Amino acid sequence: MADVEVAEQPPPPSNTYVIRPNFQHKFRPVIVKECIHTVLNEHLDGKSYDAEEIMDWTKNIADDIKKRLKDMGYERYKFIVQVAIGEQRGEGVKMGARCFWDSDTDNYAQDIYMNDSLFCVAAAFGVFYY
Repeated sequence: MADVEVAEQPPPPSNTYVIRPNFQHKFRPVIVKECIHTVLNEHLDGKSYDAEEIMDWTKNIADDIKKRLKDMGYERYKFIVQVAIGEQRGEGVKMGARCFWDSDTDNYAQDIYMNDSLFCVAAAFGVFYY
């Protein structure tokens, strides 16, 4: 009887299809709210309402929030950032949003900045990409 060498079989491939984020990579509204708060303070501190500048301010703030969220390591999340700036005249403003999403993986965070001249509402929605 001759000795026969048996080649080792490679392990079967692991399942790469992920339908839920790992716990440490889940969208966390508290951390995102702190991020939004920091961005709003950096961009709007000491500024007065200027109707001609508002469009640029909202774009810059939204882009900065989105960039920082991507840098936070939320893998496979898509972000939607909405920023609204208005003149402070002592009037009330109500805003609302409705979304169809998976409440286990998707979430949002928002923050408000106000001074004597303007108000700003920023919301960031994190939607897990399956």
